[in-house]
Formats: sequence, structure tokens, C-alpha cells
Amino acid sequence: MTPNNDDLATKHQHLQDLLKEMKRVLIAFSGGVDSTLLLKVAKDVLGDHVLAVTALSETTSRHERLDADRLAKELSAEHLRVHTRELQMDEFVKNPDNKCYICKKERFGGLVELAQKEGYRFVLDGGNLDDHSDYRPGIKATRELGVRSPLVEAGFSKQDIRTLSRQLGLDTWDKPSYACLASRIPYHSPISAEKLRQVDDGEEFLRNLGFLGQVRVRHHNEIARLEIDARDLPQFLQPALRNKVVEHFKKLGFTYIALDLEGYNMGSLNRVAAAAQKGIENGQQRSENAT
Repeated sequence: MTPNNDDLATKHQHLQDLLKEMKRVLIAFSGGVDSTLLLKVAKDVLGDHVLAVTALSETTSRHERLDADRLAKELSAEHLRVHTRELQMDEFVKNPDNKCYICKKERFGGLVELAQKEGYRFVLDGGNLDDHSDYRPGIKATRELGVRSPLVEAGFSKQDIRTLSRQLGLDTWDKPSYACLASRIPYHSPISAEKLRQVDDGEEFLRNLGFLGQVRVRHHNEIARLEIDARDLPQFLQPALRNKVVEHFKKLGFTYIALDLEGYNMGSLNRVAAAAQKGIENGQQRSENAT
């Protein structure tokens, strides 16, 4: 649903007012739809009192690294790249249901320290209202650290962000949503640099074939489960292209290559975690009812 222009203008003004009150901010900048809009509005309001910081590790794709650099430059934003070491954290490598909490606690903890050192009053992320509809343990970590989400505070949905981005001339307005490469590996399957490389190489290959919408390579050990936009499924099944994909993914080290007929689904690997959490909550409720 397209947002009402008057309503969106009110949210835009609210966002600008929030940023004016903050005076000097550090923005966790991935180059995605959300953080790019936040950086654009912050630059419009605060000028040089904004620092964009991009965290880089094996979980960051080449595609996103290049986009973050390009967009920060186009917005004339001061841009700092920091390297993080998630794969040196045993608890993260084990890939528990709350790995995003572990990662964000580490990453944003570093950003908070950096902000304090450099005199930035607030650390901001690009979270929006729709993020709360999925399983996102990372949100808990950022809240514990005092990180603010101005887009949430101003009432922005994902569609609001896309619409305002288009109005402001940002080419990210229709950019596919993105999540870190570790999100492609099922919970409790250990994360490794090799698995992340396979995922990154596989997704880059699919984009180079012309699949420019949502693309995910879910890593199930010897199986690569490919998710693309459902509208692209007929193209994918053309024999010549299909054979090219199979050949490439076998070179990457996969034994089996599966195409998910349901197409791309945001957070598809979260279904198991969300179901488990619901089971725990239901069990607790039954226990409370029994007492």
C-alpha cells in the first residue's frame, strides 16, 4: 500500500526534528534502503555532524561493501570502515538462535565506544517498524546498548522508507532487502569463512546472471537451496541457464543444488527458531495455568 503523502510528510518532519535534537550522530551504515535514507536525512539536517560507520567482516558480501562505499560518497558523508571479528567468537560460530544478539552486542558495543571517544551523542541504526514482525534478537542487543532507531521513533514502515527514498532521489528506493551472509546458514550449523565465501560467490553469480531482485543461497552443508523472486522462476528453469547454475555451484563445493519453489521468503530460516520460541512460550503458559 502506497503511503498517504500528507502522512509521510509528517513522518519526514518528525524524523528531521528528532535528528535536530540529537545534534551529532554516528550512524551504523550498511548501504541498505533503511540506513541510506537515515544518512540522507541526517546529512540534510546536521551537515558535517554525522559519521557513517560500516562494519566489515566475513559476513559482509562484496556487493554490500561496494554499495556502502558508493552511497556514502554520493551523499558526501564522512565514512569510516571498521573490521569486526565475529568468527573469532566461539558463541557466534556455534550459530545459536540468538547469534544476531551476540553479533550486534559486539558490533554496536564497539560503535558506542567509538561514538563516546569521538564526541558523537548518539549511535543510530536503520531499524523500521516492520523489523518487529520477524524474529530479530539483534534488536534486544541494540536497545540494551542505548542505540536509537529514529525511523521507528518517527513511525516509518518499510514502504514509507521506500516511498520517501524515491521522493528524495535515492536510487536505493527499490533496492532488495539484505541481511548478513551468516543468515543463510541454518541455526546450530557451525558458521565458517568457507561457508560464507560459498554463499557470497553463489549470490554474486546469480546476480551476474540477471537475477537482480531478491537472491538468497541457503547453505545446508552439501546442499545449496536457492531462493529467488517467484516471478523469476520460469527464467531460472530454462535448460541452458539451469545447467550453468548447476555447474557453477558444484565448482563452489556443493553436491546438490535445489531451487526453492516457494521463491524468496524473508527470514525463511527464522521459521524454525520462531516456532521453537513459540513452543517455549506455550509451554510456560501451560505451566503457569497448571499452577
